[in-house]
Parts: sequence; C-alpha cells; structure tokens
Amino acid sequence: MNYLSINDIDSLSTWVKEAIALKKQPKKFKTLGNDKTIGLLFFNNSLRTRLSTQKAAMNLGMEVIVMNFGSEGWALEYVDGTIMDQGTSEHIKEAAQVISQYCDIIAIRAFAGLVDKELDEAEEVLNGFKTYASVPIVNMESSVGHPLQALTDAITLEEHNFKNNPKVVLSWAPHPRALPHAVANSFIQMMQKQNAEFVITHPEGYELDPNITKDSKIEYNQEKALENADFVYVKNWSSYTDYGQIKSQDPNWQMTLKKLGKAKFMHCLPVRRNVVVADEVLDSEQSLVIEQANNRTYAAQLVLKKILESNEN
Repeated sequence: MNYLSINDIDSLSTWVKEAIALKKQPKKFKTLGNDKTIGLLFFNNSLRTRLSTQKAAMNLGMEVIVMNFGSEGWALEYVDGTIMDQGTSEHIKEAAQVISQYCDIIAIRAFAGLVDKELDEAEEVLNGFKTYASVPIVNMESSVGHPLQALTDAITLEEHNFKNNPKVVLSWAPHPRALPHAVANSFIQMMQKQNAEFVITHPEGYELDPNITKDSKIEYNQEKALENADFVYVKNWSSYTDYGQIKSQDPNWQMTLKKLGKAKFMHCLPVRRNVVVADEVLDSEQSLVIEQANNRTYAAQLVLKKILESNEN
C-alpha cells in the first residue's frame, strides 16, 4: 500500500473518523511499528511535515531516519539510459533499492520546480521511488499534490463543521514568490469527495489544472465567492497556464476579517502575515491554523497505521 494521492483513500469519511479516534488515543497502537523503520527523505524544506510525520511514526513505535537530500545526499538521476557524465552521481534505480533495505516505509518530500510543467507532472522523484523501491511510499508533498495536508484539512473541517452542507471557499491570495499548486490541488480533490458547497476564487489567469478542478465552481469575484462562507481556505499558487509565473500580486486579495465574515479561517502554513492574510485574522478565534498543524500528526499517523496493517495481512 502506498499513499501518493488523496485519491488513494477508499472512504474519506471513514478515514476522518478513524483519525479523530486516533487523536483521542495516540499511543493506542504503540506496538504496531515495533522493529519497523521509516525513512523521511526531504528534497525540500519542511517544518510541520517533518516534525508531525516523525511524531506520528514515534506514536506507532517506529524508528525514524531523516535525510535531507538537498545538502546530504548524492544528486540523483531519474532518466533511463542517461550517460551520467554531468551533475548527477547516483541513479534512482540503485538509490531506491538501497534505501528500501534500510527502511520499511519511505516518505518523500519533493516540490515542483515550476519551470517545466511536463517534468513536474511526471513526478519523477515520487514515481522513481514508487517504481524501484520495494517498500511502501508516502507522499509528504510532491510536484502535484500534498495528500497528507488534504487529509489533515478534512479532519479539521469535520471537527468544526456543524452543518449538513457547509460552504467552503478556496481563495487565492497574493505572495511575493511563485508557489506550487500541490496544496490547492489536493484540497480541491478532497473537497470533491465532501458533501459541501465548494467554491474556488482567484483572479483571472490563475486557473488551476482543469483535470483537477473538473466541474468545481470557479468565481473570479472574491467578494461574491465569500458570501455566507462557513470555511475559507486561503492559499497562493502561481499560474498554471503560464507555468510558474506570477501574474498578479494584487493586495486586494489579502484575507481580512471584514471579508472573512463569520467563517472559520484555514491555511496550511507557513503564511506571510499581512501579505496573504491580515494579523487580525490569524490572531482571531476564527483561525484554525494551529489546530490544522496539530492534526498533521494524526493524518500522518493514520496513513502509517494503515500501511503497517496492510503489510501484516
């Protein structure tokens, strides 16, 4: 069993309930991971993902190995038949097989480069390990998706939702840097599994991959989109059509309390205060960002628990 996409979840509502139960008794399955090791491989920086996944593994009794490939590992080659006389030192074929001998699960974090759309969508790091590793693979954020975050968001929504059909809005926000699409992509895919009124709002030119948004409602007027919202999830992403480019830094898209209304505020963190969202929102009781960060542990723990259990059967 791998966990590469939010679509690897067979029943989202069941998983969410299991995660909430696990949250109440995080050490209940402490022996499940005895004598098991997880390798956390980071090709990009991390705070919540690294610490929460490590904590999740420890809650299950696993040993944890962490490696930062950017500064510690050899530069990997992913293309078959390459004459390796340039910058890469080791092929994914050997690396994945070797790491599989040391670990029972491999978790990988490798962002989009935002230069070559085709290359990013090929997910060469994640799929390279999937192809050549002999142990389960977990996606800790890839070029295209962040399924651990999406499961976390589903847990958080469930804990704070008191309606049969809540209105959930995903709103683009300005940012000084070009950011990937992974969080937004997985959030959309997660919301498509929910019984909710879901709206995506962003400036024109910031449409995401139509193969992911599908028939989700898109509203270019942020104010209109936010009307009567129960939850507002804010995230920046760069252009998908003009791949990786910043088309707008319009400060009017920043989230404020006035815009938020009575809705709960969500963001995956890290967040740039007073650029993406005003202090008044983050510091209000309507903000769920710290609770979201806490739920990262239980999302990861549930995924690892299911992988360990599947390997026992």
